[in-house]
Amino acid sequence: MTINEKIENILDKLRPYLINDGGDVEFVKFEQGIVYVKMLGACANCHLVDQTVTEGIEVALVNEIPEVTKVINLGD
Repeated sequence: MTINEKIENILDKLRPYLINDGGDVEFVKFEQGIVYVKMLGACANCHLVDQTVTEGIEVALVNEIPEVTKVINLGD
């Protein structure tokens, strides 16, 4: 399984929680240890978006995939 596939699998596990709050996450790319995502829907404009990215998505990806060191939300 490629790193991109591993990232997508983990995001798929997190996605129901985001969708439940009216949002979603889109995987954009993985480059030099950094996962780039775009938060969608209600998550895109939520005041807790940075916390969701760093304390939710980043923690999950870093813990599961050693090659991942950081997650960046590209926003709009």
